[in-house]
Amino acid sequence: MSLKIRLTRSGAKKRPFYRIVLADSRSPRDGKFIERLGTYNPLLRPDDPSRVTLKEERIRHWLHHGARPTERVARFLGAANLIETPKQRNNPLKAQPKAKAQERAKEAQSAAAETNAAITDNETSNIAETSSSDAAEASQETEETSADPGNDSEDAAEATTSTDTSETKGNS
Repeated sequence: MSLKIRLTRSGAKKRPFYRIVLADSRSPRDGKFIERLGTYNPLLRPDDPSRVTLKEERIRHWLHHGARPTERVARFLGAANLIETPKQRNNPLKAQPKAKAQERAKEAQSAAAETNAAITDNETSNIAETSSSDAAEASQETEETSADPGNDSEDAAEATTSTDTSETKGNS
């Protein structure tokens, strides 16, 4: 006869309360058991001392006689230092989204990539437009500085003096 230390559910609907019992592995979950070894109340806070109660002496006795705890009970016993704490199981395949969700994620990624590409194209064209408008403004500023009003009067004065000298030469 293989013995299991496992949980049996009791309590009202949506108000679970579990007993930790020793039972034959062939008996149903809430069926016949050999001995009650503790309780588990999941509705209490995790740091509450009455969340898990264990009869440690009886549990040691049955572990010595070959009883095997279920995964959940093994965690309780590991926390109480009655057995070695079991390794945390990890099944990454269960955690992955299913096929339709993966397709939706790929579509969302491709749509996001397209919008990012469009945004970067707009930004580069805006940068090119602003750089060309900045260059145009800079060329206008250089033209304005070369067409300075003070320079115009000097240029006009030189032009009149050169015409005056040519007229005087021609009259003589």
